[in-house]
Amino acid sequence: MLGVGDKFPEFELDAVDKNNEFIKVNSWSLTDWSVIYFYPKDFTFICPTEIVGMDILLHETPEVIGISGDNEFCKLAWKQSHDELGKIKHSLAADCGLKLTRECGVEDVDGGVAYRATFITDPEGVIQHVSVNALDTGRNAEEILRTLQALKAGGLTGCAWTPGEEFVV
Repeated sequence: MLGVGDKFPEFELDAVDKNNEFIKVNSWSLTDWSVIYFYPKDFTFICPTEIVGMDILLHETPEVIGISGDNEFCKLAWKQSHDELGKIKHSLAADCGLKLTRECGVEDVDGGVAYRATFITDPEGVIQHVSVNALDTGRNAEEILRTLQALKAGGLTGCAWTPGEEFVV
């Protein structure tokens, strides 16, 4: 599995954007702090709770991409049939064949899906945070936001640091 200090792999994927239009997302367009997260499948029960929650990250970075192995047509159908997902403001990308999932080392081989993995990359594409959850355990977007804010703050941040607090000295 890729870890902190590794360069996030180059990629280009078909995706559905906030306007439910088909687009391409790629690694070379990520020029800011970015959050790239993987989820197992479209049309599931836990995934929508995470995906909707990830929109809070857009307050810190415009570059948030959700990825699963389902194709872009499946993502569009899911967004059109699910009220809350239809309103999200970040893109959902299709890693058909799980190539990027495998490159990142976050594939559940037996299940043929991605684990619930989250990567935060800096403006140079270097991974500064990675976390992976079991398939049955959702992530906390608030904690991902706090981690992103702490990384961007550029100082020594304690375990419960929040923006505006002093750095550890």
